[in-house]
Amino acid sequence: MTTATETTGVFKVYIRATPEAIWNAITDPEWSVKYGYGGYVSYDLKPGGAYAVRPDEQMLAAGKEMGFPIPDVIVDGEVIEANPYTLLKQSWRMIMDETTFSEGFTTLTYEIEQLSAGYCSLTLIHECPAHPATLRMVSGLNEAPPDQGGGGWPWVLSDLKSLLETGSRM
Repeated sequence: MTTATETTGVFKVYIRATPEAIWNAITDPEWSVKYGYGGYVSYDLKPGGAYAVRPDEQMLAAGKEMGFPIPDVIVDGEVIEANPYTLLKQSWRMIMDETTFSEGFTTLTYEIEQLSAGYCSLTLIHECPAHPATLRMVSGLNEAPPDQGGGGWPWVLSDLKSLLETGSRM
C-alpha cells in the first residue's frame, strides 16, 4: 500500500520475517547495501544520534560513468527515537541531489509490527512538509526507471521484502 498527501508519503509492506530481521536490515550496513539503491547505513541509535548513508562501490562506479559526482555521504540525519524491533524515527536529508538538499531535513519513521507467526508489517512514513521535490522522489513519482532512482520507497521496500523472504533481490 502506498498513499501520499501533499506533505506525507505512507508506504506499507508485509514481510515474512521477524521484527529483528527487519530491524537489522534497516539499521545494519551489511544489510542496507544489499537492497534498494544500496549504500552503507550508519546509525547511532539514541535520540540525537547521527545517521548517515555512504555510497557503495556500485553507486560510485555508476556516478563516475554518468559523470555525476557522488559525495562521501549521500543521505544524513539524526535519530529522534529508537525502540529496537518496533520503531525508528529520524530526520532525513538527501545530500547528493541539489534540489532535495536545499529543501532540508524531513522526518522518516519506520514502524514494525508483528502480525502473526512469521509475518510483520513494515510501515514507512515520510513527512515532507514544504519539501515537494523530496516527496516526489521518495514516492517514486519522478521519471527515472525504478532501479535507477525513480522507484523511491516503494522500490526500496519491495526489494527489502524480496531479500528477506527469498535471500535474493528483485
